[in-house]
Amino acid sequence: MSNEAGGAAVSFASAPKPRQQREDGNQGAPSPRRTPLERTADAAEELYRLRDTFFPRDPVEKAAALRALADNALAILDSLPPEQRKTPQQRAVYEFLRGKILDVFPDYHKEAEDHLSKAVKLNPSLVDAWLCLGNCIWKKGDLASAMNCFSLALSKGADKKILCQLSMLERSMAQGSEGQAQLVEESIKHAKEAVMLDIRDGNSWYNLGNAYLTSFFVSGSWDHMKLHHSVKAYQNAEKDETTKCNPDLYYNCATADKYLENYERALRGFEAAALKDPGLGADTEVQKIISLLDKLDGAMKGQLRSKRLASSVSSLSEVNIKSSHKKATIGILSEGLNKTVAVLGKVVLLIRHDNIAPMYYLTCDLDQSYFILSVYGLRNEALRLAGRGGGSDGRPGRAPEEGAVAAAAMARGGKERWHRRTEGAVTVAAAVLGEEEGSCVGCCARSRGREQQQRIKEGDRVALLDPYYRILDISWKEQRYQFKSIRVDFPEQILVNEKAPPPHHVMPFKTVPRQRTFIHAQD
Repeated sequence: MSNEAGGAAVSFASAPKPRQQREDGNQGAPSPRRTPLERTADAAEELYRLRDTFFPRDPVEKAAALRALADNALAILDSLPPEQRKTPQQRAVYEFLRGKILDVFPDYHKEAEDHLSKAVKLNPSLVDAWLCLGNCIWKKGDLASAMNCFSLALSKGADKKILCQLSMLERSMAQGSEGQAQLVEESIKHAKEAVMLDIRDGNSWYNLGNAYLTSFFVSGSWDHMKLHHSVKAYQNAEKDETTKCNPDLYYNCATADKYLENYERALRGFEAAALKDPGLGADTEVQKIISLLDKLDGAMKGQLRSKRLASSVSSLSEVNIKSSHKKATIGILSEGLNKTVAVLGKVVLLIRHDNIAPMYYLTCDLDQSYFILSVYGLRNEALRLAGRGGGSDGRPGRAPEEGAVAAAAMARGGKERWHRRTEGAVTVAAAVLGEEEGSCVGCCARSRGREQQQRIKEGDRVALLDPYYRILDISWKEQRYQFKSIRVDFPEQILVNEKAPPPHHVMPFKTVPRQRTFIHAQD
């Protein structure tokens, strides 16, 4: 105990000051006119504020600081005279505050559940107690009971906090469920309802951004409009001063930007997240993006214009794409979506990188102009198999780990992150895509050599329909990267050796009812 107390003392040197200290400076204790219950409620608020805003490099420091504040809050609560906790309403508030304080820690606490259960039995109209009880039960993995708590709370009236928690719980329940897409759509629906209750609340916008980002992965990592909606929601969240201190906001927004290939913005976001929470691992994401850009830049600079390549590229003119699309080279494209146009290219090189999705290829068109092709929504062996007639041998590609949703993270301290550092978090994208991939008929583990044979190889011809074209210009730390890029989001946009990818190599997507009230993105 003495060591823990010492750790707590160190923690408060760098932890945010409690609100009473900020407002009153050194003017002494709060006014004696405030009851112990009111003072306990204030102490509990400060306790949770510390949990959500204090991110030291050493997690032990945070645990000690939380323990010290929790002990202080419980001491204030224990000072409540017995005669002030006799009525059911008084006792309900007492039990609620004790349970809330005990539940601030990441792991499930049986005593916290007991106190919160007593609170809702004594006063079923105590909405905050239902919210805390749902969160507490969630930690022990009883998602159905947690859902029941949130639903009962909502039956008392619309509440943005309850709606946000319900939205997050639905994303957690999507793991391994046959109704994954439907649950995520429900998550988006409840997140929107929370925003409509208070359009200035940053946490509601942040939750909506997470819901859209989850939907991007559940739908097969191809609908980049979900990413635009996500980024817009995160930008609205950042307008709230209380949300700006959340490092996960910057981490998650940077993840969406990374998959939108807005690399410079992603780098800034990950750097901001790393500064706010050094233990988040965001600095590793910065290095991964820089490594990727170095590889893409190196591939473009290492291009060769040989007679052999010229001969190989000339065969593209003979490609029959069997559609009304007009053949074009990259030089005549406009930035953005180019409808009714087909760019024919030869794949020169698969560019290996630290992330699993998307797939990047150095590609050359009929004019021998080079560009980077990024492919989403297909498994990593699909392109090679398309060119070989759609065989199904080989190990299916794994789901992207980077940027995947840590949907169970609420069970670990109320945070939701898109990385694996959060203890006990299970990535929805991996669960959704990995499970589907494992169920493909004919897909089984093969030798590494067989796997390598399946990847797209030098000389494969690709037809890119309705290409999304950009000229990327990224500046970072005195480095500059410039290259042309075509992004393929939909399986229908690509033909490999004049054949479409086999259906079982398309990332899973389940059609569900959709709301068309989109949040429009701003680049």
